[in-house]
Amino acid sequence: MRKPRDFDAELKSLEDKARDLKARKVQQLGELVISTGADALTADELAGALIVLAETKDAGKREAWAKRGTAFFQGRTRRTASASDRDVGSAQPQPGGAQPASGSAGAE
Repeated sequence: MRKPRDFDAELKSLEDKARDLKARKVQQLGELVISTGADALTADELAGALIVLAETKDAGKREAWAKRGTAFFQGRTRRTASASDRDVGSAQPQPGGAQPASGSAGAE
């Protein structure tokens, strides 16, 4: 005869894993905010910028932001400085960190 499954124990284990994953996600998001320098923004500014990002449907803007993010993460690993510089130069036509993400160009 098979041993009956302990559904309560399995459910508790899954809930614990989900809680741990959520905590890790929050921690990593905080680390990302700090490493990008976005911690210098107020909570209202940061929330506003994120809302604009989430609401943007323009594929070109989203692709440009993705390229900048890729360049940021590649720059942190410093595999090859010359390749990173080229990627950053093509993906970051405007200096100023997160300011282009504010949607000011779309407000015209």
